[in-house]
Amino acid sequence: MDFPQKQAGHSALLLAALLGLSQCKKDNSSPADQLPPATQTGANTFGCLLNGQPWTPNGNNGKPNFNVSYDPGYAGGALQVKTYRYVEPNQVRQGITFGAANVTQAGVYSFDLLNSNSVFYNDLGKPSPCDYIGDPPRVTYRKGTLTITRLDLTQGIISGTFAFTLYQPGCDSVRVTNGRFDKKL
Repeated sequence: MDFPQKQAGHSALLLAALLGLSQCKKDNSSPADQLPPATQTGANTFGCLLNGQPWTPNGNNGKPNFNVSYDPGYAGGALQVKTYRYVEPNQVRQGITFGAANVTQAGVYSFDLLNSNSVFYNDLGKPSPCDYIGDPPRVTYRKGTLTITRLDLTQGIISGTFAFTLYQPGCDSVRVTNGRFDKKL
C-alpha cells in the first residue's frame, strides 16, 4: 500500500522539474541592446557594434575616452569624433575616429573611399599594418555614412548615427553598425 507515497513522490519530482524549467529565461536580447540608447539630449554617450560585438568607450589614458569637436568656421563646418577603449585581459587600446567637413545641419554625410570625410579604426593588439586601418592607399574599401540627427549650437548638442566598413588587404574587415553618439559640446 505504498502507491500513494510513490504517487506523491512522483508528483513532487514533476512539480520540482516544472518549477525549475519555469525559472529558465530565454535571452532574447541582441548585442545592440547592450549599447547606450540613440538620444539627442547631450547625454555624452557613444556606442556601436564592431564586427557584431558591442563597443563603447572604456578606460582613461589622461585624455577623455570620448571627445567631439565641431568648428562651424573651419572647412564649412568641421566635425571630429574621437573615442577609445582598453580591452581586457592585457589592456590593449582600440580607437574609432571619424570626421566630416561641410557639416552645417542635420543630414547624411558619406564616408565612401573617394570622399574627403574620414574614418579610422586602430587596434594596438594587432600586428602592423593591421593595427591601423583608415585612409587610402592602404585601405582599398571604405563605405559608410554619418547621419547627423541634431546639430544645435544654441543648446550645444550634436547627435548622430553612423555605420561603415573598412577593408585593407591582408587584414580582417572592420564592420561598424548601429553606431550612435550624443554629445554636449
